[in-house]
Parts: sequence; C-alpha cells; structure tokens
Amino acid sequence: MKLYVGNLSYHTTDSDLESLFSAHGEVAEAHVIIDRQSGRSRGFGFVEMPNDDEARAAIEACDQMQFMGRTITVNQARPQGDRPQRPQSARGGYGNGGGRGGYRRY
Repeated sequence: MKLYVGNLSYHTTDSDLESLFSAHGEVAEAHVIIDRQSGRSRGFGFVEMPNDDEARAAIEACDQMQFMGRTITVNQARPQGDRPQRPQSARGGYGNGGGRGGYRRY
C-alpha cells in the first residue's frame, strides 16, 4: 500500500521517512518529493509498504503525530487520476499557447 505523508519538515530526508515507518513494518520505498527548480523538499512524500495491515497500522500510529517539529498527516495515497484537478489558472503556465510570439518566417 502506498501512503501519502504530508506537512513534513523541509529538512526531512528519505531515510528519515524510512526510519519512522519501519517501526511499524516493512518499508519497500520511502521518498520525499523535491522541487525541481529550488532543489528543496516540497513538504510531502510517499512511503510504500508491501503489507496492507502494517500500512494501516502505520497510518493509525503516525497520522497527526509530531515528527521533526511538525504535525504530519498520513493517509493512503490516491492514484493520480483520482485527484481533483486544479484549474488551469492555478497551475501557472501561459495558457492558450501564449509566450511563443516573435519572428515568423514566410
């Protein structure tokens, strides 16, 4: 089962997450999401636990707990397609192909 872990300290590493969740069972993978532009944590991550019972126990134990100075949120991760989409205006970008102007060759 894949778990979403939110409100992480910006100093949290993959190994910090793995250590926290390995106390509740086997951890296949733990990954803090890093911003591409700044190179720093985005404040959330994902933990993959192969045993669903252990994953549910980890959710119960870790949701709303204090970790590295922050109250973290832990729940089952939703597949990408199940998440609500933000409106285009909230996503940034140029919209309608803007920003490509300039010289046009005939």
